[in-house]
Amino acid sequence: MPPASIGEGLPHSALTPVFSGLRIGLHVLIAALTALVVVRALLDPAADTPVVVGLALLFLLSYAGGSRLARLRPWRWVVPAWMTVLVLEWLVLTLLAPDAAFIVFPLFFLQLHVLPLRAGIPLVLVSVLLTIWAMSFHVGLSLGATLGPIVGAGVAVAVGLGYRALLREAAERQNLIDDLLATRAQLAATARDAGTLAERERLAREIHDTVAQGLSSIQLLLHAAENRVTDPDALDHLRLARDTAAANLQETRRFIRELTPPALDTQTLPGALSRLAAGMERTLAGSGQPGVAHSTRVSVHVTGDPVPLPMALETTLLRIAQGSLANVVQHAGAGRAEVTLSYMTDEVALDIVDDGSGFVVTDAASQSPDSFGLVAIRQRVEQLGGSFVLESAPGQGTALAVTFPTGGTAS
Repeated sequence: MPPASIGEGLPHSALTPVFSGLRIGLHVLIAALTALVVVRALLDPAADTPVVVGLALLFLLSYAGGSRLARLRPWRWVVPAWMTVLVLEWLVLTLLAPDAAFIVFPLFFLQLHVLPLRAGIPLVLVSVLLTIWAMSFHVGLSLGATLGPIVGAGVAVAVGLGYRALLREAAERQNLIDDLLATRAQLAATARDAGTLAERERLAREIHDTVAQGLSSIQLLLHAAENRVTDPDALDHLRLARDTAAANLQETRRFIRELTPPALDTQTLPGALSRLAAGMERTLAGSGQPGVAHSTRVSVHVTGDPVPLPMALETTLLRIAQGSLANVVQHAGAGRAEVTLSYMTDEVALDIVDDGSGFVVTDAASQSPDSFGLVAIRQRVEQLGGSFVLESAPGQGTALAVTFPTGGTAS
């Protein structure tokens, strides 16, 4: 990572000015120390002054060009090659002008920043040794010329490690902020969904208690009127009105089932199934069809200890019960239907058995025009990874069983 990218790549945070200051400070320090070499060379001209000035400008050009190349083309070889060129140019410049030895201090920070620690620290040590060796040509081996680079390298390593820790903390803080923002958005979406479900439930209750009940009462009244009317034309009109009311009542109940969330008004799956069974019997009683009223008794049994289930699973179980009982009411001609909900350690099962006319299971899906309900039930079960079993025979009723894994925990 080149120095121009110190702190870049992170979203704006409270630490962004710190990283910007470090980046600008490193640029300014390298440029200022290189300019010092040029100025001293021009103030004290010598035979090699043009070479020193040219090499100093080349060093600055290599620094700026390598930084941009490493940022725009982050190939693996770019940074090592860039560091090698800078160290070699700095070393030759130091051999020609002793003032260039000071450039090694910002180079320490640069090396620790752009290279991993396993490569940066050894390169810093190599730079220290090269500084001491180069300065020995100008002032010889002395305590100051030796301790200066060593102390500078120690400070650079300490500061570099601190910077890396600060960078990690900034990244972790930003990740935490991102998680909090995502959680807030999720909570807002959950609140919206909860409000939507509550409104759907309210609408379902209103439709059930007004429109559905009104249509059911109209059916009963029309059925009673049929028994007292002898005029054939009037009787036909009454039957047409009753059939229309029955069709609209069925459609209204479908709207209610689609609007109502899985907990329904009872807030539990067993309660919802009991309400469903009672509603089916009321539908039969209010249908007004001769010989149908109260012809099917629906009972609900619960075994095991009821536990909360995921909403999707409760919805599926309730919809399966609705579809199965609708088939019993419309096609089976059953006198009795039993719904059993079984809570077990790591699974939940729903069994629906009736004593109706039954059918040939192998031919049901391909030949029966009313088989869409069974296909839909099978698809619901497969979507949640459950098992589906259907047993039936002509004249022997029908048994449908579905089982879903729960993992032994409540959700």
